[in-house]
Amino acid sequence: MKFFLLQYIIFMYFCGKFFSIAQNIHYNTCNNHNHHNNIFMKTFLINEKNVSEYTEKISTWIRERVEQAQRRGVVLCMSGGVDCSVVARLCQVGDVDVHLVLMPYGDDMKNTKNLDHAKELIEKFGFQYHVFDVKPAVDALSVSSDFSYCNGNSSNFEISCANIRPRVRMTYLYQMAQLDNRFVIGTGNLSERIVGYFTKWGDGSSDLNPVGMLTKQEIYTLARYLEVPACIIEKKPSAGLWDGQTDEEELGILYRQIDRYIIDGTSDNPEVDSEIERRKAISAHKHAKVPIYS
Repeated sequence: MKFFLLQYIIFMYFCGKFFSIAQNIHYNTCNNHNHHNNIFMKTFLINEKNVSEYTEKISTWIRERVEQAQRRGVVLCMSGGVDCSVVARLCQVGDVDVHLVLMPYGDDMKNTKNLDHAKELIEKFGFQYHVFDVKPAVDALSVSSDFSYCNGNSSNFEISCANIRPRVRMTYLYQMAQLDNRFVIGTGNLSERIVGYFTKWGDGSSDLNPVGMLTKQEIYTLARYLEVPACIIEKKPSAGLWDGQTDEEELGILYRQIDRYIIDGTSDNPEVDSEIERRKAISAHKHAKVPIYS
């Protein structure tokens, strides 16, 4: 009798262990799924009526984080685009010492007039800045198209080379930030983030990002309020990955469609919704912690 009782106790012990492990697996799986959805969940919406309030809130948020970390200020990659221009102005409003770094690839910023646009912002608001040409470093790091490991098509090879540019820029930014005890401040908005439209370990890397939960339309609302030059607001958004590249053409989706999907849960176009969901799924690794075996 005692023998059977002992067997029963051992059996129940291992059953309990099994169900505990199973519950943990289920909990962690659900948690990971919910976490991926929650990182895109908006709790506010900036419009013309409350833009002044949120300008103060966001600029204060930047200043508090810089002060808490005892940093001198921030460094910001200035492409001449609307996102980085808004972040630069928010830092200025928050009385945060911001140093702009223009990092063209050869003459690309001149050819697209992004250099002129960046200089117009700089001159209008008196920003400090430096210019570094990343072309020598990027070209030195790029493998040749006949490299034996390369099995992809020519288009994929060009994109892989283009992605080296933001990674080199981020490397420069972090060195400059370390040398002057500053933070690297991010400029990627929510509309880009939700479809994974950024380079992992490139422009997706930063120490803080004040506009990561703002849609593109909210960025434009802030840009107008912060008096960003019209030439920056009115031009087509471009990541500057190659000559003539524009965000919406490369994505095949309009920013206003992505914004509507974020706010309403649908763009009102089933095909667009499906494409956004597809891009969310394949870019989930960009937002996740690096998996570690344990």
